[in-house]
Amino acid sequence: MASSPLPPGGSCADVAVVILNWNGQHWLEQFLPDVLAHADGARIVVADNASSDTSVAWLHQHFPSVQVLVHAQNLGFCEGYNHALRQLDFRYYVLLNSDVQVTPGWLRPLRELLESNATIAACQPKIRSYHQPAEFEYAGAGGGYLDKFGYPFCRGRLFDTLETDHGQYDDSRPVAWATGACLLVRANAWQALGGLEPEFFAHMEEIDLCWRLQNAGHSIWYCGQSTVYHVGGGTLAKSNPRKTYLNFRNGLALVYKNSAPRDVFSVVATRLVLDWVAALRFLLQGATPDAKAIMRAHRHVWQQRAYWKQQRKLSRPHLTVAQRAGTYAGSLVWAYFARGRRTFPELQIPDGAALPAHGPAHVQPEGQRKV
Repeated sequence: MASSPLPPGGSCADVAVVILNWNGQHWLEQFLPDVLAHADGARIVVADNASSDTSVAWLHQHFPSVQVLVHAQNLGFCEGYNHALRQLDFRYYVLLNSDVQVTPGWLRPLRELLESNATIAACQPKIRSYHQPAEFEYAGAGGGYLDKFGYPFCRGRLFDTLETDHGQYDDSRPVAWATGACLLVRANAWQALGGLEPEFFAHMEEIDLCWRLQNAGHSIWYCGQSTVYHVGGGTLAKSNPRKTYLNFRNGLALVYKNSAPRDVFSVVATRLVLDWVAALRFLLQGATPDAKAIMRAHRHVWQQRAYWKQQRKLSRPHLTVAQRAGTYAGSLVWAYFARGRRTFPELQIPDGAALPAHGPAHVQPEGQRKV
């Protein structure tokens, strides 16, 4: 399909790049100038989640061209974005974390990909590590995948094992999910599905959105012709029991509300057992708060079962494991821990409808380039 004419005011003038901020003035000071420098005509918006620092005043003083939306209270990641995007009238939205460094020309390939195919509802760029620029970053890497039990992983990242970028993922292809660290999404698709799941608060929310988009007949893509650099862990530390709770609670709710009828029982039952194994592993490692967080997560999903049952009806799950793009037919837990598979190619997942690599796919952050 041919691309539509460029919007007036710049090639990305129909895009709103929205950064959700909560006490993150230091991130804005560090990364917002590059976002503005490489906006390519897009509107830059900061949605502030009732910060107690001086973020809002600093924005008004130093970057008056940035549109600032101030929430009366901290709505969390999901509702923070939902509330902000309801106020914006654009063809496309970009959800961009405040701790992401963009690169010259990062936005246009993402928009062009969606313009090229009306079935694509969302996409992400290549995500590399800000602190280890040669490596992929945990949250998104080379595109998001799921195993048959709903465990997320990425090209370039299995569990905590990260690959070095040698250009092996410079193509563009359909995936299961695109990272919320830098997510371009069609506004009409976003609004039709109601945005992010508010009960998730944070974590797994983009996977849930992308799964619902697939169930609704859309596709999700990774774009290897765009690269950004992500610090990661800017809100909650990796070992934080609160993060463990959110990941396990949201992960269980995720597979229940979105799995096809023929898959839901086996998937949920298996997830419960594997989560209990993870809790036992935490106990053996002396991480008792994390083990308790998993048990609390399961209890809360059960207590909210009426709500999740209703959300399952709304999400219209019908795609089986075999029908969903970006899905590994096996168990990632088994492949990684029992069989020693540490990189994405070792899983031997069929390529699918990939497009060949073209153009510059990795640009080192300006502050870290070698002279």
